Amino acid sequence: MLNINEINKTEDAKEFHPEGATVPFYEYKIGEGRVIEFDTSMTGPPEPMVNAMTALKYIDKDTSVLMINHKKPMGLLEKINENYDIQDIKTDDGKVKLLFTYRAGESEKANLDDASCHG
Repeated sequence: MLNINEINKTEDAKEFHPEGATVPFYEYKIGEGRVIEFDTSMTGPPEPMVNAMTALKYIDKDTSVLMINHKKPMGLLEKINENYDIQDIKTDDGKVKLLFTYRAGESEKANLDDASCHG
């Protein structure tokens, strides 16, 4: 399993713009795995939720999602915390990084169509 403290966007990260996203997404390899990263730290609701729900659709046993936000997104975490393994750290500049990884038998059950923000 990936450790959030060991993940940094690589120089060969590829930028892409999935449908529904409001910020750039980046894809890169870490070891044998793949990371999808996005930064919503400069946005307000509902953008962090909308982008997270878009990104979480990419998660599988080999793909994790790294979200950078201005604070811990409690509304998002309440919706999906049973479906993914989640690590979080506060960065030196006061932002929060969250790493979402696949949880066998649970990630498939996540309702990623409801991007409304209630928290």
